[in-house]
Amino acid sequence: MSFDKSNTYEALNRIGRGAYGTVYKAKDRKTGNDVALKRVCVPLTEDGIPMNTLREIALLRQLNTFDHPNIVRLLDVCHGQQMEKELIMYLVFEHVEQDLATYIEKNSKGFCSIEIRNLAKEILQGVDFLHSNRVVHRDLKPQNLLVTHDGHIKLADFGLAKSYDFEMQLTSVVVTLWYRAPEVLLGLTYATPVDIWSIGCIIVELYSLKPLFCGCSEGDQLSKIFRIIGKPSEKEWPEENVSIKWNSFDVINTITIEEIIPNICETACDLVMSMLTFDPKKRVSALQALNHPFFTEEPLNT
Repeated sequence: MSFDKSNTYEALNRIGRGAYGTVYKAKDRKTGNDVALKRVCVPLTEDGIPMNTLREIALLRQLNTFDHPNIVRLLDVCHGQQMEKELIMYLVFEHVEQDLATYIEKNSKGFCSIEIRNLAKEILQGVDFLHSNRVVHRDLKPQNLLVTHDGHIKLADFGLAKSYDFEMQLTSVVVTLWYRAPEVLLGLTYATPVDIWSIGCIIVELYSLKPLFCGCSEGDQLSKIFRIIGKPSEKEWPEENVSIKWNSFDVINTITIEEIIPNICETACDLVMSMLTFDPKKRVSALQALNHPFFTEEPLNT
């Protein structure tokens, strides 16, 4: 593995694979600090590096200037080997030891309500920051949420993030299946509410220690969703050319969030259900969620 500034960073070992690249743990030789190197292969056009890649890097640098506590920091961008049709680039991020999936796995006895509230709040603060900067993450899942040694959340893996105008809608299917919102599963256009749906799934997982909807296909995923939130009425079903028809679902053996998580408090359940709403227009926003009684009530049941 070689790249410009190779005398600055020493690669130690591979720690993961994201949507668009491999991530390595490395050491910054100047400071001695550990960093995370994301290796990305960029296809070159006749004009060189594609505009969308340059925009992504500009976006990361722009977000970085705010130094938000719940967003992983971009430290450097390095050009690696250039071939005829592609360029290897390395995005250098602060290194955080574990992701939320590992953190959940380690806490086999579960989390108390206060811990869940703090984790959920920090996820929402990071997402509210992205949304207020016209960025939708599009791939929120426990593997893309990092947890620091003192238990704080940092959003990572913006390989799929995209800056957008509020008039523009995003169409490509990108979110990991289990955390996908219904509009993505149906092949519809979508925007920031897809992130809110994912957070609702993640909050339930913090209570139950296992994913909420484990579908094996788009149709199966929707069936599992409707079993909990209820099948929408035919009137609510999108009129656009959806990939799956309303009458293809026969929902039986319905179950509530309270049955899945008997120890969930009333306000947490209300918050989750406001996120897991079929119609994205009726889904709560990140800012509205942060003002929900779940985060403001005192005292909170432990």
